[in-house]
Amino acid sequence: MNQARSRLRPLALGLGLGVVLGLGGCGALPEKPARVTLYDFGPGPLAAVPASPGASGPASALPPLTLPEIDANARLDGTQLLYRLAYADANELRPYGQSRWSLPPAQLLRQRLRDALAARRTVLDTQEAATLARTEGRAPDTLRVSLEEFSHYFDAPGHSAGLVRLRATLVRGAPGGDRVLGQRVFTVRQPAPSADAPGGVKALAAASDAVVAELVGWVEQSR
Repeated sequence: MNQARSRLRPLALGLGLGVVLGLGGCGALPEKPARVTLYDFGPGPLAAVPASPGASGPASALPPLTLPEIDANARLDGTQLLYRLAYADANELRPYGQSRWSLPPAQLLRQRLRDALAARRTVLDTQEAATLARTEGRAPDTLRVSLEEFSHYFDAPGHSAGLVRLRATLVRGAPGGDRVLGQRVFTVRQPAPSADAPGGVKALAAASDAVVAELVGWVEQSR
């Protein structure tokens, strides 16, 4: 009987030590990484976009327009949500750690712009425009857009805005070469409701809608 107890005693000690080590090991496990939050510009206007004052006739009467992909530099070509601390170093773009756009900003902006233009005319991508040129012998005008700035911009620790700047060029194709109908830089700032990633998203979405409205009006005046 004593021999059996002697044999069981080390076993019980080993089990107890295993439980202690197991509990200690649980506390040493790395924490679950924080979930990345994805953002976009929201559903957009749910009602039809009203025609601008310069527009005349139904949307089908306006000539079609080619809208290629929007160009963006490498820093703006990803999905990071970026901000600038202008009061510290305006030349440095910094990413929010756990916040991302669902698509690169240039793609989100093009979706918004295409929807707004399509309320007034047929909008084609580059391949569709090439097909139209082959079948009908004419190429529609092309709107080329470059995204130059898209950031949550801080003038001061408690004061920030969504800043969007883009360059637009309206081009008409001709047998002798393309002719520039107009070119303009659009810069829009919209105040942020809070000095964090959600506030930056709301400000940038509002700034994007505002710059799209300005751009659509300019295209109609330049055609």
